[in-house]
Amino acid sequence: MLHLRLIVPAARTDEVVDLLERTVGTTHLVVLAGAARDPVGDVVLCDVAREAGDELIGALRELGVDEYGAITVERTDLTLSAHADRAEEEAPGESADAVLWEELTEATHEESTFSVTYVSFLAVATMLAACGVMLDNAILIVGAMAVGPEFGPLAGISTALVQRAPRLVWRSLCALVGGFAVAMVLTAGFAWLMNAFGLFDAAMIEGARPNTAFIWKPDWMSFVVAFLAGIAGTLSLTSAKSGALIGVAISVTTVPAAANAAVAFSYSDYRQMTGSTQQLLANLGGIVLAGTLTLLAQKVLWRAARHRRAAVRPPAPAGTSGS
Repeated sequence: MLHLRLIVPAARTDEVVDLLERTVGTTHLVVLAGAARDPVGDVVLCDVAREAGDELIGALRELGVDEYGAITVERTDLTLSAHADRAEEEAPGESADAVLWEELTEATHEESTFSVTYVSFLAVATMLAACGVMLDNAILIVGAMAVGPEFGPLAGISTALVQRAPRLVWRSLCALVGGFAVAMVLTAGFAWLMNAFGLFDAAMIEGARPNTAFIWKPDWMSFVVAFLAGIAGTLSLTSAKSGALIGVAISVTTVPAAANAAVAFSYSDYRQMTGSTQQLLANLGGIVLAGTLTLLAQKVLWRAARHRRAAVRPPAPAGTSGS
């Protein structure tokens, strides 16, 4: 279930309450007259089944509640109520398949910001991967993958393409390209500094490296793995399965490829630099393509499921609601 807290001017409260009462899947409706002070108005509370949430939030935005008041959505991990059970049964579709597009857009917008924190995480991850490359240490490579924050902008691009939001596409691209550019420059400088202290040398990057040589030798399997990871990552975002997203992070060779390219450049090994760059682009492209197709499929399948369930659901008696 989702918990909605709305602030509504008193003159518009009846209109909003009427919408909530007519929406199948809503329950636990509460109106606190005059409770809000900034902005001034009534506070309207309700619970709604997740599968009905996206449509309801869209309808509230069409009424302008987000402009003249406020819409706050919270997840409820546990709701013990026969009314809630009934609301979830009446709501069309399945909760696990529902996508809250407003929530997804907001989440990817936040994760796609070219900020000091974002660049710092990406730079540190790339430097960790550089250490893993030079030491031929797969554990360091996996750790660097887990630290890297690059999936946020990639998901932002996919979401923006599906939602036809060119500004979010541009914002995500700036974060992705700018972040990797800064991280790779810093990592090249880091490699030069480590070489000056005698901790890195050319033999380390040019050696056999049985555990990490795959990073600069892309093939079709690199794209396949990135594509599958993109599907899993997108599903983890739309279903709020953060554990699955961690698994995705340590399965895609983006940060290690950027690190290998930066280190190879610092030692003038342009063959490895080219191969690593191709690996990076293959992984980024595979994730974006998979994420976009996954979101499109979810959108189509969700609409079809709602239409099927709405067609078989008997009409509600006059004057009743999902609560």
